[in-house]
Amino acid sequence: MMIKETFTIAVDFDGTIVEDEYPRIGRPIIFAFETLKRLQNDGHRLILWTYRKGKALEEAVKFCEQNGIVFYAVNRSFPEEEFDTTHSRKINADIFIDDRNIGGLKSWGEIYLQLVGESSEKLKTKKKGFFSFLK
Repeated sequence: MMIKETFTIAVDFDGTIVEDEYPRIGRPIIFAFETLKRLQNDGHRLILWTYRKGKALEEAVKFCEQNGIVFYAVNRSFPEEEFDTTHSRKINADIFIDDRNIGGLKSWGEIYLQLVGESSEKLKTKKKGFFSFLK
């Protein structure tokens, strides 16, 4: 039996999952939700990691749920985590996906391919779901 590596992945919202229209919710970025669903199905833990708080955060979480994504945790390392909100902190994740990366945000197809360690050529021959656009 092969052991599959899984990751805890922190994902930004504005500019990463949806177009940046903060404080409104922008249109979903192409293949963002499909890729996130696939990552969850592969066993990865997804954390919503965003600047949003209060009502704006609640709206983002609800929007993601309406699009089929329920996060393992929101703005924390795990659901039960307690921390002093008066201090700056960093959450514990293996990978961070954010539009503010040096070089910008890769396409969600490229993100998935990099995380699973497969080339686009290999996936083309498998004709996997939404990656058929790589033809």
